[in-house]
Amino acid sequence: MPTALRNVAVVGAGLVGSGWAVVFARGGATVRLYDASEAIRAQALDRLASMLADMRGAGLVDDVAPILARITLCHSLAEAVAEADYIQESVLERVEVKQEACAQIAAAMRADAIVGSSSSGIPASAFTEGLAQRARFLVAHPVNPPHLVPLVELVPAPWTDPAIIPVLRAAMEEWGQAPIEVKGEIEGFILNRLQGALLNEAWALYEAGLASAADIDRTVSEGLGLRWAFMGPFETIDLNAPGGIADYSARLAPLYHRVAESRRDPQPWSANAIEQAEAERRSVLPADQLQARGDWRNRRLMALVAHLRTQPR
Repeated sequence: MPTALRNVAVVGAGLVGSGWAVVFARGGATVRLYDASEAIRAQALDRLASMLADMRGAGLVDDVAPILARITLCHSLAEAVAEADYIQESVLERVEVKQEACAQIAAAMRADAIVGSSSSGIPASAFTEGLAQRARFLVAHPVNPPHLVPLVELVPAPWTDPAIIPVLRAAMEEWGQAPIEVKGEIEGFILNRLQGALLNEAWALYEAGLASAADIDRTVSEGLGLRWAFMGPFETIDLNAPGGIADYSARLAPLYHRVAESRRDPQPWSANAIEQAEAERRSVLPADQLQARGDWRNRRLMALVAHLRTQPR
């Protein structure tokens, strides 16, 4: 358990906040969980118990009870954050909502606490500028669901105290996450910019009629994604040419440049393409089965995580 950040608060108990609560409690921290919605609070502990039971079934945790015992449901934000060493804000992804939540957190937190926002793309400078404690705030963006996918992007605002980055990074490592530091604010951070590049090309290929949505998905799940489960793009190309990354670049950099040049006038995802893709997806997965398929995805993620833990890195 991190020596510096033993007491954690999670503000927002939806899908992401619940996942964070599992991360911290699984890592040994004492967790106080709060959501402004009474309905979400009423379901929170049952949801956490179900998530942990699934993880136990996949061999990712040994016992549910001790982890769940470290999580306390709170009925006010102040009660949750007042004694916290670290606070994870996980409210709705809208600037005004985050501004209000962070102002409430700032008013109730200890002066030396650290606050990470689960923002997916809104920089911390957009919702912390007016706070007296703004130096204690930064983005700590997870991948959903955070209790199964370990990446966390740590993105400071221009005024974030740089001394808190290594403290939070070390704590995230000890909690079982895989933190990276983004060395400046950029819209979308690293993960969503990489994901966005792939999505934008996927939509362009689909709209041009060059492949179905199912076949584009298959190209990733049965091709690129198999390597990407355990290595990134730089290591991938380093191993894909006899002479490593320099050799690969000499062979294929011109091709990738031509591909990039062909997309010099990117277009928004069109309503027509979205309608076609929606119809194609609903023909194979009716809307009333989305939740069940999401549960299937989580079980597959659990199995993959369990497998990767047994493999040499």
